[in-house]
Amino acid sequence: MQLSVIQNKIFEIRGQKIMLDFDLAELYEVETKVFNQAVKRNIERFPADFMFTLTQKEFQSLRSQFVTSKRGGTRYLPSAFTEQGVAMLSSVLNSEKAIAVNIGIIRTFVLIRQSIISYKELNDKLKKLEKKYNKNFNEVFKALDFLLADKAQQEDFKNRKRIGFKIEE
Repeated sequence: MQLSVIQNKIFEIRGQKIMLDFDLAELYEVETKVFNQAVKRNIERFPADFMFTLTQKEFQSLRSQFVTSKRGGTRYLPSAFTEQGVAMLSSVLNSEKAIAVNIGIIRTFVLIRQSIISYKELNDKLKKLEKKYNKNFNEVFKALDFLLADKAQQEDFKNRKRIGFKIEE
């Protein structure tokens, strides 16, 4: 199973990375109905932080990101499975295909988490560099301002109105 295929089926809802029931069923190569029945038979394994049902508004915002079926889409709001929920699926679905798919999904979640951490570290380094160079640039700008102010003072001194005796040529 290619990680990119799985990665394209991971969405962010309520600040969590999730996978939808019909995408998981497709990966496990079972009908969504069969998949959901297996989950419902073991519902005690899926607390709210492992699985939740999307609201209509959440589903509508996600719908633009994927193609719905020709018969008009789903009749029920889909269930969303967090990373922990996907891990729990391995105890519910026991086929070899399910085990292989689960391993791929968990690896993808780990890869995403590592990418986020790497991005945060890179962002922190850039902010430190920005602070360092902003300080250096501020010193350069102060020096330029001083030189320009000094030059302006010299020009003002040359062009001042002179008092006293004046010889005309």
